[in-house]
Amino acid sequence: MASGIRVVMQGRGIAEILKDDGVRAELTRKAEAVLSAARASAPVASGEYAGSLHIKQDTTDRAAVRVGSDVPHALVVEANTGNLARALDAR
Repeated sequence: MASGIRVVMQGRGIAEILKDDGVRAELTRKAEAVLSAARASAPVASGEYAGSLHIKQDTTDRAAVRVGSDVPHALVVEANTGNLARALDAR
């Protein structure tokens, strides 16, 4: 530590930051970019998969924002195409 500055992190403060509205807003902004890319590159056999892609907001010990699909065959689509995994580059 050449500068001699010491930073002490306190768990309660970090927990507050992880649940902050600004953190959630940034996560949501990134999730919207991922969602847009996933919809644009989604395979279209019936349109059901692409239409089911959505953002889900949650709070655990921190803000959580997820992009996913709730159609029964979504795991098969992801296994065969990697659509959501590739869409992560859009963030």
